[in-house]
Amino acid sequence: MTTATLTAAGLPPAWADGLLVCQQVHDVTADVRTFVLAPTEPRLFRHDPGQFLTLCLDIDGEPVERCYTLSSAPTRPDLATITVKRVPGGHVSNWLHDHLAPGGTVWARGPLGRFTINQHPAPKYLFLSAGSGVTPLMSMTRALYDLAHPVDVAFVHSARTFDDIIFRRELDFIAAASPNFRIRHVLDDHGEQLNARMLRSFAPDLAEREVFTCGPVGYMRAVREMLASEGFDMAHHHEESFAFETPVPAEPESVPNAGTGLVTGFKVQLARTGRTIECDADTPVLAAAAREGITLPASCAQGICGTCKTTLLSGSVDMRHAGGIRPREIANNKILLCCSTPREDLVIDV
Repeated sequence: MTTATLTAAGLPPAWADGLLVCQQVHDVTADVRTFVLAPTEPRLFRHDPGQFLTLCLDIDGEPVERCYTLSSAPTRPDLATITVKRVPGGHVSNWLHDHLAPGGTVWARGPLGRFTINQHPAPKYLFLSAGSGVTPLMSMTRALYDLAHPVDVAFVHSARTFDDIIFRRELDFIAAASPNFRIRHVLDDHGEQLNARMLRSFAPDLAEREVFTCGPVGYMRAVREMLASEGFDMAHHHEESFAFETPVPAEPESVPNAGTGLVTGFKVQLARTGRTIECDADTPVLAAAAREGITLPASCAQGICGTCKTTLLSGSVDMRHAGGIRPREIANNKILLCCSTPREDLVIDV
């Protein structure tokens, strides 16, 4: 079944939250695989390039959730792909490599996330990635290529060796086929490292570009410092990782009927357990619960993955999320405990 064959009869609705079937597995590098996923019933993956899925798995009887960026583009909506690197000791990534095969299924939520060019349209982009951080930028690149957008893209990807470059052949093909797309590979084993001089040489018009960065925490920190040292306007820099050192700044989003008092100590009642904890106005509810020895479902702790989503039964919060919750969910009094601080006494459905 394809989008084209269904056009005459009307397109199927958008997929959101449900079971996915693994259709294919591709070896991308020696330790990176792409998993091709399809809905169990006619649905299309309508998402912004750069968004992610949260996989909800049962591994050895333990429920586990992890976020994986979609490497596929929304311009090819019949299937979705995630590209996963095997990590030494990695609980979920290694399980996917060892167990998810064609015919297997996974349950997922999404698509979610704000790390996307759709929210920051610009005539010029600079994409900076390292390792498997290339995946959201690949989704953006594929979408721009498919739609023949006349935007200028300068892409610098860092890898350990030539053989570790993820999507190398496809990136080189797009660069050869698109006059407005350039790719520069930076290889550790060649003694190379992304630096300001290299950046100025590759993108002398840096100040005119919208910059997207994804990779390990240390890499992103180095990029931030480099851009700042070059006098770059950081309002035009966007980054994503599921192992942040510090929370991603985001616009506060308050649920309806938010209070405005200046009281700083509040009571949070956990309706299902009957317990009540103390939480001040500067502490996320999830952290306050952990301080009391209460472990609640959570994963990224940065307002990204949505694992700690729950219903606010009464009260109001300041919620500084990073795309892990949909507007309609907020309108229905859903909150993310990891990034919500109380504005008054709360009752939550936990």
